[in-house]
Amino acid sequence: MSLTDGPDRGPMQPDVIDPSGGANQTRVRAYNERLVMSLVRRHGGLSKADIARRSGLSAQTVSVIMRALESDGLLVRGAPVRGRVGQPSTPMRLNPDAVFSFGVKIGRRSADLVLMDFVGNIRLQLHQIHAYPLPGELVDFIIGGIEKLERQLSAEERKRIAGIGIATPFELWNWAEEVGAPREEMNRWRDIDLQAIVAQRTRHPVFLQNDGTSACGAELAFGVGASYPDFVYFYIGSFIGGGIVINSALFSGRTGTAGAVGPLPVSGKDGKTIQLLKIASVFVLENLLRSRGIDPKPLWYSADDWIDFGEPLTIWIDDSAAALAQAVVSAASIIDFSAVVIDGGFPPWVRARLLTATRKALYDLDLQGVTIPELVEGMVGSHARAIGGASLPLFSRYLLDTNVLFKELS
Repeated sequence: MSLTDGPDRGPMQPDVIDPSGGANQTRVRAYNERLVMSLVRRHGGLSKADIARRSGLSAQTVSVIMRALESDGLLVRGAPVRGRVGQPSTPMRLNPDAVFSFGVKIGRRSADLVLMDFVGNIRLQLHQIHAYPLPGELVDFIIGGIEKLERQLSAEERKRIAGIGIATPFELWNWAEEVGAPREEMNRWRDIDLQAIVAQRTRHPVFLQNDGTSACGAELAFGVGASYPDFVYFYIGSFIGGGIVINSALFSGRTGTAGAVGPLPVSGKDGKTIQLLKIASVFVLENLLRSRGIDPKPLWYSADDWIDFGEPLTIWIDDSAAALAQAVVSAASIIDFSAVVIDGGFPPWVRARLLTATRKALYDLDLQGVTIPELVEGMVGSHARAIGGASLPLFSRYLLDTNVLFKELS
């Protein structure tokens, strides 16, 4: 599945072309250009000969395409590689300044807006916290924030903006009680077409995707995706969510909710069955801090700058790890994943503690007949959802579905 597939994901996509390799016909030149840029993105830099070998395109076709992409500023030349027989080869790389996109993360307690470049670097960003998300306030944040960030760009840079990608929980009106939001306020989301409303107020194309799927897509494109062709992904925000990658492509399932790990049943400390999200979510830590008389607001100021809350944080990590371990066993029992990736809206040191505790909790379980995947930390970090959102316009206009990259002919 492409990062832009699914209902309400933006403009119609180009006709599907057989992704088994390149083609030399003029009618699919745009596809071949995307193939070249996607291969370069995946490998960091490739010579013309490497691209021809991996894509199945002729050397002449590759030369024509790369000259055009370089002329358009989408590719730049790297330093020549010497030490081989014959002329040194010159790797081509994506030009980070060639294209920009906006990514929006809507969370239950905060929202982020980022400007991302062509290779996944965040150039500019805005952040706001809220007691709970309301449609009008969030649209104002998105539109006002884009106008503010665009004023920091040159006229030429503004021309290179590919679009806006919004990563948001679907059915935001659910779980109002868990986050302490008035149900009548959250019910406003039932009749809101956020994508259409934002599109009416901006000149940029707008895309929308589930936040967990977006974060998983960011990890696939810019994180561990190059190393693990199959993984289950857990992203712990206000509520835990996630995604599934199979054969190096996002798998969303029939209704688009595959990998929505929050409802997974696990056993709580009292032995009763409970959903994973009611243990391994940041709102649980928020409530735990509040019950101890500790102000939980610092959780939402900056995901990368948490303080060590001491005992409550340790309790939350241990409880979350015990629940995550059960979820890992459940996932591994169904699909033989090569990895389990854990990330979230918290600093790397919290992620490391959580991963260590989850590994330990795994070996308290009955693992007979289960092959446990490798447990790894996510590489993208707390901005995974916003980066995933910002990726949507890039894949729509310039890059191919990532599963194509594993159909290389080498």
